[in-house]
Amino acid sequence: MGWLRLLLATLALSLGGTTAFAHVRSESHSVWEINGGNIDLVMTIPKLETARLTPNGTQPDDLAVEKYLTARIYPTADGKKCNLIPPVVALSSAADFRRYDFTFKCVNDKDLTITSEAFFDVVPSHTNFAQIQNVASGEFVEQLITNDHRTVQVTGGEENKLQTAHFIEFVQMGIMHIFTGVDHMSFLLGLVLISKRLRDLIFVVTGFTIGHSLTLALAVTGILRPHAEYIDALVALTIALIGAENLGVQTHKPIWFAAGLGGMMFLMAIWQMLGLGGMPAMLLIGAGLFTANYLMISGRLQDAGRLRMVITLVFGLIHGFGFAAGLLELQIPPGRLAELLVGFNLGVECGQLTLVVGTSLIVIWLHKMKWTLPRPIVVDVCSAFLVGLGVYWFFSRAYV
Repeated sequence: MGWLRLLLATLALSLGGTTAFAHVRSESHSVWEINGGNIDLVMTIPKLETARLTPNGTQPDDLAVEKYLTARIYPTADGKKCNLIPPVVALSSAADFRRYDFTFKCVNDKDLTITSEAFFDVVPSHTNFAQIQNVASGEFVEQLITNDHRTVQVTGGEENKLQTAHFIEFVQMGIMHIFTGVDHMSFLLGLVLISKRLRDLIFVVTGFTIGHSLTLALAVTGILRPHAEYIDALVALTIALIGAENLGVQTHKPIWFAAGLGGMMFLMAIWQMLGLGGMPAMLLIGAGLFTANYLMISGRLQDAGRLRMVITLVFGLIHGFGFAAGLLELQIPPGRLAELLVGFNLGVECGQLTLVVGTSLIVIWLHKMKWTLPRPIVVDVCSAFLVGLGVYWFFSRAYV
């Protein structure tokens, strides 16, 4: 069990890096109360964010903050921008925050949307946690507003389809999430490559399922809020790791792949500590330690099936946050949250099983027809491709 203790210790370092950095991410909070065409907005902003609005990092006065926000935060109804009713009121708040109250008047509540473009011009990774309450309908939703998703449909439009969607539509969403996600499909194909026996494939798919089911539920229910750009990069890393493990096992030289990928992340951590951007240094160091130890351990075990179940569970935790990212861009009705999670997760399972089983059957058929190259050659070529693809995505997402 020495390998398990080492693995858990390494994982703790990796997760610790994420936690240590969580308090410096860029975020704000907004509460929207909608009563027909009358809209009240309370915006709460950490002083760390308002300080970004001045060149020297000092706190701007209320008038400057209000001018900045009113130009970037607004509702629209029936295609027309709603009128701001002055004045904007600066409210009392906790010591490290600033709060402002806005009142808007719309012509009606037809095709009502809210838009927030604040702080994306200074921090592209900024996230606004929006709570939206429709007094007339009694609906209450929580929404993540990001640089890629700045507008939320409140009434009318396609985004409200979750309010009336059938269970089967939630299942279809999960299926399509697999078949439209190239990174998730690449990872699943890597699991097929790494599994020499049906038992091995069952182990890794089971671990992956447990992992992504857990974090999908935690993220969508708001218990954990992942930092999207780090999750995307870590998903790419899992693809590279699956390919590297295959190559390490095939060549019996896991040390080269452990040193290569682990060393790459240590260099990236040094690069970040020098102020040259990228993911948090502690996260990179933790991921580097995890990568190096995992590849060394798996490459020296005669039967790594059970270890892979634990590892793919860890990988599943990361992919689960990736699955959640798409859902968090939609208005999720709280009353249907359990139904949505069950349906979407069932769809994900159907999608991944279809992909894994379908690929396996095609490989078996090609083998019987003698139309395949020897397995070691196929595994080496495909694994090298996965390593290259995963590393490319990891770099491009780490330095966005």
